Amino acid sequence: MKRLVLKFGGTSVGTIEKIKKVANIIKKRFSEGNEIIVVVSAMSGVTDELKAKSDSISKNFDNKELDVLLSSGEQVSCSLLSGALIDLGVKARSWLGWQIPIVTNDNYTSSQIMKIKTDEILNFISKKGVAVIAGFQGISMESRITTLGRGGSDLSAVAIAKFFKADSCEIYTDVDGVFTTDPSINKKAKKIDKISYEEMLEMASLGAKVMQPISVQASMVNDIPIHVRSFFSEKAGTEITSQSEIDYKKVVTGISYSKNDAKVTLVGVADKPGIAAAIFEPLGKNNINIDMVIQTAASDGKKTDVTFTIKREDLPKTLKLIEKNNQYINYEKIIRDDKVSKVSIIGAGMVANPGVVYKMFSALGHEQINILAISTSEIKISVLVQESMTQKAVKVLHKKFPPGFR
Repeated sequence: MKRLVLKFGGTSVGTIEKIKKVANIIKKRFSEGNEIIVVVSAMSGVTDELKAKSDSISKNFDNKELDVLLSSGEQVSCSLLSGALIDLGVKARSWLGWQIPIVTNDNYTSSQIMKIKTDEILNFISKKGVAVIAGFQGISMESRITTLGRGGSDLSAVAIAKFFKADSCEIYTDVDGVFTTDPSINKKAKKIDKISYEEMLEMASLGAKVMQPISVQASMVNDIPIHVRSFFSEKAGTEITSQSEIDYKKVVTGISYSKNDAKVTLVGVADKPGIAAAIFEPLGKNNINIDMVIQTAASDGKKTDVTFTIKREDLPKTLKLIEKNNQYINYEKIIRDDKVSKVSIIGAGMVANPGVVYKMFSALGHEQINILAISTSEIKISVLVQESMTQKAVKVLHKKFPPGFR
């Protein structure tokens, strides 16, 4: 007997017909002799609709009340799915976050799970019951409802798998698994059968939309195997697991892209100690994440240019902070560009295979794709390109490093 956590996203429970289909999937897995704990998202589009209602009242809607509002979507899908299981003759019961309880900190709208009480649900599933839990939500030490932020239901599933000592966590989506790149951009994208936590974390951080980075990180830290699969079919999906399970002869595992980037260049900055701190300290204090950084060597030893990238939505705030601190930075002018994108190749095998950088840059250069900035780690290489070149760059790199490239 295995203890499984099955998580179903908003698309999977988006209609009554789909909820009935999900109920049949759960019944089948339960009939195989497994202990089942289910985690559900709100029905597709519901959370956005609820957020729009709060925005119509105030753009500064109170976060504590917003969590109460947004968590109601999961309550609906949780109840409907539990009812559908009961209708199929399966013993089932729904639980909301506060009923378990799933205890979080008080960082409303993006809380972190601190502990989960397991006794009641363990007793229920030991008596041949299926527990259906509302994802995305918990309760603070102040006894206020909280939500976990973007990708919160996946995070709920991983945390529940940890606290309930599950053998596996299965994430059901509307795609067959994790692909080598975005199939909507490149039809030659292939499903990845197995990927390491580290590779998946990089892909998620760099734009892959199957899972949010925080959920992958939680599974990696706690070594919880994840199986991403489609609820439309019974085909095996993608297994996300530890590095020891991965074939490192494969150089490149996948290619990701992000169109949520902006580039800022400070021209004519004094080339002296402390300038970088003067630029980036106020940004860090205001929770603006810096990605790529390039400093051009000063030909005269006095002036240099500093280029860096940020999330596109942070651009207005960044420009204000830089301008406010110009008395310490003393730049000559700012050049901004919000029509850029980041394209990355990811693969744990790159660390033992020299020449990957050359092959990547050569392939892009051959197709007249200009590289604006570069960042690297042991398992990824990212380049900044003009946004209009994104699709072309992804296709070029997928051809240069096809699935299973060794």
